Amino acid sequence: MTDDLAGLQSALGYRFSDPGLLYLALTHRSHPFETGEGESNERLEFLGDAVLGLVVAEELFRRFDLSEGEMAKTRAEVVDTESLARVAASLELGRYLLLGPGEDSSQGRGKTSILADAMEAVLAAIYLDGGMEPVRALILSRWGDLITDRASAPGVLDYKTRLQEVLAVGGRIPEYTVEGSGPDHERVFVAEIRCDGELLGSGRGTSKKRAEQEAAQEALRSLNADA
Repeated sequence: MTDDLAGLQSALGYRFSDPGLLYLALTHRSHPFETGEGESNERLEFLGDAVLGLVVAEELFRRFDLSEGEMAKTRAEVVDTESLARVAASLELGRYLLLGPGEDSSQGRGKTSILADAMEAVLAAIYLDGGMEPVRALILSRWGDLITDRASAPGVLDYKTRLQEVLAVGGRIPEYTVEGSGPDHERVFVAEIRCDGELLGSGRGTSKKRAEQEAAQEALRSLNADA
């Protein structure tokens, strides 16, 4: 760690009873991978993703008159990698991360995927330490405006859905292929979209979902659809 965690806890508006949970949430998988020491935050990421999704879904259900499909689209946009990374950056989460030496030297503290994963892990740590109320308060304070904004136009940024709708007009169906490369702690995915054998778009990302969305966005542009 590069700084005392008191500053981060102040930014989060939550003080941990078990600081070890926060340390674990900030431990990127490159640290145990490169040093052979300790555990990473990956299990906490999984839980944090579910906690964030639940709070956002509940907020959409309570506050907005949206269909099931519209709620699903809105939630997907609110909890995506970019929004997680933005919130993490606003909390200066990067300065507190525990990274392997190699990842640290390659500007890992500013990488979108690492910040997003750590943010999910921090949410899980708060949930485990203090229950749902403090994590709900944090989520609504940091994601509240985005929830309202996205709920006003569900699905606008869901490029895969938009591409499917555009192609469906002509009875066409997009076909996705995704390949991953690189070590487990720095995996990169490349997605391609074809329709009737024609390459429409390609994209890269640190997850299959992100790579597919970027490919769909490029495909929409190639079709002169509004992307």
